[in-house]
Amino acid sequence: MQFVSDLNNHNMRYPTIDPSLFILNRKRLAEKLLPQSVAIFNSNDEYTRNGDQSYHYRQHSDLFYLSGIGQEKTILVLAPDHPEPKNREILFIIETSEQIEIWNGHKFTKEEAKKISGIENVQWILGFDLLLRDLMNWSEHVYLNIFEYPKYFSEVASRDHRFARQLQEMFPVHQYRRSAPILTNLRMIKSQPEIDLIKNAIDITGKAFQRALKFVKPGVKEYEIQAEMEHEFLMNRANGNGYLPIIASGNNSCVLHYIENDEECKDGDLVLFDFGAEYANYSADVSRTIPVNGKFTPRQRQFYELVLKVQKEAIIQMFPGNTFEKYNTFVNKLIEEEMIKANLFTWEQVKSQDPEKPLFRQYFMHGTAHHLGLDVHDSANRHQQFLAGMVLTCEPGIYLRDEGFGIRIENNILITENGPVDLTSGIPREADEIEAIMAKG
Repeated sequence: MQFVSDLNNHNMRYPTIDPSLFILNRKRLAEKLLPQSVAIFNSNDEYTRNGDQSYHYRQHSDLFYLSGIGQEKTILVLAPDHPEPKNREILFIIETSEQIEIWNGHKFTKEEAKKISGIENVQWILGFDLLLRDLMNWSEHVYLNIFEYPKYFSEVASRDHRFARQLQEMFPVHQYRRSAPILTNLRMIKSQPEIDLIKNAIDITGKAFQRALKFVKPGVKEYEIQAEMEHEFLMNRANGNGYLPIIASGNNSCVLHYIENDEECKDGDLVLFDFGAEYANYSADVSRTIPVNGKFTPRQRQFYELVLKVQKEAIIQMFPGNTFEKYNTFVNKLIEEEMIKANLFTWEQVKSQDPEKPLFRQYFMHGTAHHLGLDVHDSANRHQQFLAGMVLTCEPGIYLRDEGFGIRIENNILITENGPVDLTSGIPREADEIEAIMAKG
């Protein structure tokens, strides 16, 4: 991973990413656009938390992917075959002032934004409307970037969504097209610099897990464990959490998206971690399950080893040409067989089960893999076969609500032509290794 020097010694959290990454990403996108097209990408909104306070700002992943700019009030315009070369890539950023500098600190100069993004033509955002009209008069096709994720639809219109409606009202006879399918297919395949950034996030996550292993004992609160992990994240230059962390002890470990993290960890219970550092906007996504007192009971170990066995065999299936459908069918069949061996139900019961409600789903309710990258549930076409360069999670689990514990083990896997590469191989997952580290305290 190559880095360029920090810009003007501003206190960047991480070394500036080589702009060749963003230059290449824009080039790959441009190759997919129709002739005489303009594509427009808006930054995320700043969201009010309460009073005059905003939530911590996080850039729109697509805009960051194409520019490396993490600053609010940013617009990227691409018109790859415009007759004037200067209009083929234009970055608009907020113009700073003495008042902004005093109250909110430094904002990028044009030269800084140029160095980060590799875009020659950087303008103040106040000039956007005038240039937009000129580009729209030239263009035939307009690519707009509306967030598309099948499991999520926001009740609040995003900046991109509002912009799309305004633009279509002003220019109703242009041909409007979707950027999201193109970017989804591009973002699914990670370049080497992206893989390096994900590995950094994973390495930091591993350090946080090691810290937690030495900290956890009966009587600690879930939020205290979270604090230990987040301390390690920030000390290692992570942005923070890639998503709200799950620190779930006892019965809480059977709640798939438990995020309250406010209960006491009790002797004899398990505690399930689902957490990941975000580094340079790229996220890790790791799950581990450990005994609060440092020692698995025979019953806990039995099911821990079951989940670990399933995970190891599932990872082998992560090769180019496989599909989510085939992969999930394999994993589901395997975990069903293991559950029968563990006497959770019988083959006879399986033969007479409702096919729409298979018995194994009582104990394993979620999928086993998703894409990972700038978003923890990254842009993905789940009908696309596995390809080299994809980074996927592998996360089987088992949840025994009647017995008060759930187990999930999640690793991050890079698919290559030479077989799966476990990017999280350095994070302990063997039961004996976990117990040995915890015993040292």
